[in-house]
Amino acid sequence: MKALIILLLAQLCSASLVPEREKDPEYWRRQAQETLQNALRLQHLNKNVAKNLILFLGDGMGVSTVTAARILKGQLQHGQGEESLLEMDKFPFVALAKTYNTNAQVPDSAGTATAYLCGVKANEGTLGVSAGVTRDRCNTTKGQEVTSILHWAKEAGKAVGIVTTTRVTHATPSAAYAHSANRDWYSDGEMPPDALEGGCKDIARQLVENIPEIEVILGGGRKYMYPRNVSDVEYPHEEKHRGTRLDGRDLVQAWQEAKPRGKVAKYVWHRRELLALNLSRVDFLLGESLHPRVPWHQLAALGEPLACPGVLGQLAMAIYLPKGGRIDHGHHEGKAKQALHEAVELDRAIGLATRLTSTQDTLSVVTADHSHVFTFGGYTPRGNPIFGLAPMQSDVDRKPFTSILYGNGPGYKIVAGERENVSAVDFAHADYQAQSAVPLRQETHGGEDVAVFARGPMAHLLHGVHEQNYIPHAMAYAACIGSNQGHCNTAGRPATPLLLPFLSLLLLLLC
Repeated sequence: MKALIILLLAQLCSASLVPEREKDPEYWRRQAQETLQNALRLQHLNKNVAKNLILFLGDGMGVSTVTAARILKGQLQHGQGEESLLEMDKFPFVALAKTYNTNAQVPDSAGTATAYLCGVKANEGTLGVSAGVTRDRCNTTKGQEVTSILHWAKEAGKAVGIVTTTRVTHATPSAAYAHSANRDWYSDGEMPPDALEGGCKDIARQLVENIPEIEVILGGGRKYMYPRNVSDVEYPHEEKHRGTRLDGRDLVQAWQEAKPRGKVAKYVWHRRELLALNLSRVDFLLGESLHPRVPWHQLAALGEPLACPGVLGQLAMAIYLPKGGRIDHGHHEGKAKQALHEAVELDRAIGLATRLTSTQDTLSVVTADHSHVFTFGGYTPRGNPIFGLAPMQSDVDRKPFTSILYGNGPGYKIVAGERENVSAVDFAHADYQAQSAVPLRQETHGGEDVAVFARGPMAHLLHGVHEQNYIPHAMAYAACIGSNQGHCNTAGRPATPLLLPFLSLLLLLLC
């Protein structure tokens, strides 16, 4: 009887949460007809050549994360949440991407980055190389290197940029420029002797040498650029922040010296240094914070980005960078609140980019590298707080449970031989680790497909279900770069900068 009463109360509560307009069938009919008209307008396909490409990568942003972030966004705006729209939801074309690595059913961020940047699927843990390379085996790398869409753009004479809220040597952005049998070879200080003897290069060195004329590089991880035991400029007394390089090279200096004569190359390590620059007089920009927890998200106020003239100014400032990328980090720690707030911040950046660009000449793509074993359910009523409890207790252990749960991870807890009673803890706290079914120190990725949202020239090429490696090929086709240019002509090829910002995570905790 008690269970029946609880269920009845939940149903009554749910009914009271239905907005009056939604009780009228005409509301839903009008909405459907408006959607139909919008769909019919899409029959007039945008086949322009894309002058700009923008790729937003939400690391670990699976479909369940997108849905929960949508609800959170609406609730932050004092709505019920479910009716809310993310900026990416407004993109007219949506596809699914299959994320498996060539040797892994559930992928990692290196193999997936190789797919969506280089157009070739690869083994887990490897960067910018084909599946002929075995992880950790330096001697399998030679001749197996594959190039990225960023490389294709440079070959076509375009300006390019990498903007990330993680280390610039991290797996997610580094597939754009590096070829490595191990994603963890950030500097030669992290490489085994046999790899060094075999002639393999660390990722930081490749950042400087492989594509030396990347116009904008913004991210974290500067310690990999300096010789071992060189004190950090910001934290000179902290040993853990000292340089890690064994070869004694100062790669920041090497980056500056590699630039053509007469070109201005600026290195900054703090936000105030960046904001003090006259970007119209800078040709190359390298910005490295200490680590991902020192974000670049306060680069500019929302109204400022286009105030910076020139190619470089637009590359560096046209996208407002919120915290935006610690989706993956939050999920791995079982901290759903952190992950979902990061997804909402990423969506803010997408909205700004949409306002600052035109769909007539800019192809924007939003996707994820992989998903997580994150879910929410429990027959919650409309408007239920996304971080709240399900409206019922377990009919097995008679304890409440949160709507958000993980398939595995650090949230597994047994108290006095039973599942922890969540009503005795602050489950709305930012550091709360949602309960999981299997105990692990770090929660794992999920293996399901991820969404691909597209808007702009040739966005209709992203449709249905695709292999993940198809994404850069479709983008390159739209911009007339890369190998497939039979549909292009001299007059129609893009003449303005190619913009490639990456929003990924602040800290990756994968193997």
